[in-house]
Amino acid sequence: MARVLIVDDAKFMRTLVRDALTKGGHEIVGEAENGNQAVELYKNLKPDLVTMDITMREKDGLDAASEILKSDSRARIIMVTALGQEDLLARAIKMGVKDFVVKPFPPERLQQAAAKALS
Repeated sequence: MARVLIVDDAKFMRTLVRDALTKGGHEIVGEAENGNQAVELYKNLKPDLVTMDITMREKDGLDAASEILKSDSRARIIMVTALGQEDLLARAIKMGVKDFVVKPFPPERLQQAAAKALS
């Protein structure tokens, strides 16, 4: 069981991610609606896994992921993104993000990505 931080600006997406991961046996330790909150919560909560939306106001998911990975090179981050952001995903993977899931997703896909990132 992993401790997970969910980052997405849309509450309904955070709920979908939470439901999928709790069904997969994981514990949700925090939720953030922008990249600034994500970085702060990561430092405070030290989760095993982060699910990160790319497109958010204030600080986007790429900047937040980059900041988290600079502070903790072992951070495990999965990007959760809309279709059509392949160029951003390529940057994220080069940066050290473990996997990505495209919205909308079946819960099993997110559970697989979590298992892969945690292995």
